[in-house]
Amino acid sequence: MNLTANIAGFNFDHILLNAAGVVCQTSDELDSVLASDYTGAVVTKSATPSLRPGNVSPRYHELTNGLGTINSMGLPNEGFDYYMDYVTQKQTDKPIFFSVAGLSKQENLDMLHKIEESEFNGLVELNLSCPNVPGKPQTAYDFETTEEILTGVFSFFTKPLGVKLPPYFDIVHFDNIANILNKFPLAFVNAINSIGNGLVIDEETDTVVIKPKGGFGGVGGPIVKATALANVRALRQRLNPSIKMVGTGGVTSGRDVYEHVLCGADLVEVGSQLAIEGTSVFERLEKELAAILTEKGYNSLDEVRGQLKIIE
Repeated sequence: MNLTANIAGFNFDHILLNAAGVVCQTSDELDSVLASDYTGAVVTKSATPSLRPGNVSPRYHELTNGLGTINSMGLPNEGFDYYMDYVTQKQTDKPIFFSVAGLSKQENLDMLHKIEESEFNGLVELNLSCPNVPGKPQTAYDFETTEEILTGVFSFFTKPLGVKLPPYFDIVHFDNIANILNKFPLAFVNAINSIGNGLVIDEETDTVVIKPKGGFGGVGGPIVKATALANVRALRQRLNPSIKMVGTGGVTSGRDVYEHVLCGADLVEVGSQLAIEGTSVFERLEKELAAILTEKGYNSLDEVRGQLKIIE
């Protein structure tokens, strides 16, 4: 069974990996993802120039009805230099995604200049979509600013780079962002980040379940799958074929992975379910995916990728 992928010349022996933000803040956590026999890569916590403790707690909550999670972590991370040391010193056969999330255009450019000048041999994910930093909008909802940032980035950056996007909900927005992204030599696009500014209320106390931003936070897990699939599908239909797709959102079963691939995903990231289940989730998901492919008579993901059927 062929469960592989290729992005920007990097071979992935498995298509599953963690989503940035989950089991990836420390070197031990990153190592645990790489140690799984069922991951194809690892992505670092989205780095800011300096260490960030993130928002106050409680800032993460699992919904009691099993629909998913809500969080307002606020980009807690160990700082750019910590992850630069990790990605340049780690010896591994698996590709590494170095995720960066500057809080301004200049912070992003400064970090990318350092990566460009470094010995890092992997892929870079530019996070334009964090919904949980108070006072900071999700960059990729501002199309003009997004184009300005990417123009600045590709004026000097030559290593494989992709962007992580927020979810879009309007067809014209899919058109707008794709028209911008197609102007640049992106290696990949990752869709989606959590759905921003959800609100969950505790049934017993009539109180919000997280403290930052008055209880508003990013929603993930099964409740976002339909939106994630729509974004993967819509962007795959609009982006240049050379730009690969990473699908993220709502993955709790092998069937969910299969549907992301069906919509056009080359790789599939696991966030909320990884936080809930731990790294053993990767083995379960791949085995469930392989069973589905076998049942349907497929020998390779290439037979499935992007082959979603519509009703004529």
